[in-house]
Amino acid sequence: MLVDVVVEQAVVVIVGPGPSGLATSACLNNLSIPNIILEKESFHASLWKLRTYDRLKLHLAKELCNLPHMPFSPSAPTYISKDDFIRYLNNYVSKFNLSPRYHRLVKSASCDKLTGRWQIEVENTKSGETELYITEFLVVASGKNAEGYILKIHGLHNFVGEITHSRDYKSGSKYSGKDVLVVGCGNSGMEIEYNLAESKACTSIVIRSSVHFLTKEMVHLGMVLLKYLPLSYVDSFITLISRFLYVNLAKYGIERPANGPFYIKATQGRSTVIDVGTVKKIKEEEIKVRNNIISSVQATNLKFSNGEIRKFDAIIFATGYKSGIRKWLKEYGYIFNEEGLPKNKFRNHWRGSNGLYCVGFSRRGLAGVSMDDVAIAQDIKLIMGGKKSRY
Repeated sequence: MLVDVVVEQAVVVIVGPGPSGLATSACLNNLSIPNIILEKESFHASLWKLRTYDRLKLHLAKELCNLPHMPFSPSAPTYISKDDFIRYLNNYVSKFNLSPRYHRLVKSASCDKLTGRWQIEVENTKSGETELYITEFLVVASGKNAEGYILKIHGLHNFVGEITHSRDYKSGSKYSGKDVLVVGCGNSGMEIEYNLAESKACTSIVIRSSVHFLTKEMVHLGMVLLKYLPLSYVDSFITLISRFLYVNLAKYGIERPANGPFYIKATQGRSTVIDVGTVKKIKEEEIKVRNNIISSVQATNLKFSNGEIRKFDAIIFATGYKSGIRKWLKEYGYIFNEEGLPKNKFRNHWRGSNGLYCVGFSRRGLAGVSMDDVAIAQDIKLIMGGKKSRY
């Protein structure tokens, strides 16, 4: 039983004020629905401000990346930089008078079976108080990128060099002249590889899976064409352009997937790799591709599955993330499966049972986030008005 608890009633509680949570709050405000946003840090959009590398840019054109009710300025560049996006988020908070409650660490959230209301236990890390929020609707907007995932490798704890995750990577300048291995061939891994090569590091990357390389212009063209043409046609056309530009990548240890890039995104949620110059560095042998996994580690030596042993000063894991939601959301199964993804299929993925919602889990970028935000706000409005949800 909680003692000395500050109790507050709420209509909607949103956990996490990244782009997803901020936009949900803005959509609710637009419909005059009271809501509270909880954030464990002392500022909003903490992932963007603390856990992104310096040269990051949004990979999609700005018209596909704005949040609801506030497009980017016509004078803004087509592809928005990290700093410009953070400024955009700050302006978004100001425009919609969003007031996240900071220093709030969510300890648990459970649904009271008798009342049907959510009880959210929160630690105010600034005052030391325990707070209890009782709400009709709970929106999980803390995202699936809460914790960096590092592969389990035999002897990794013996490595005497630097081990880091891509979420903590800032710049390649500190690695100049060092032997660095990047594990992971998604967008983060490939962009970090390019940055390391530019910074004169002796760098290698482990690529085990097949991968599509496209330029950001190809992706933009594909997104436009998808409005008018079947996905299979667009995939064929964009893949043809990619083959013409990059020619045969197999000789460098890179295989293309059998399915097209937009089909993979639609069915698996896996994004194509946006080439920022990494392929050129690979062809010029400034970046070495390794197709074998690390089998064991000893001191500074890494042994690969083909038997090769190589010394490295640092390992950077660009191996994705794992969600921390199960640590605090007791009725996890109301909306998520065991893999931490929405149980419902796309279009209805954001809605769980008993007033539980999630936003930012559609794996469709910021455009998907905006769709979720609008749908959640409208759904809550309908339920509050005594009408049955349309979804």
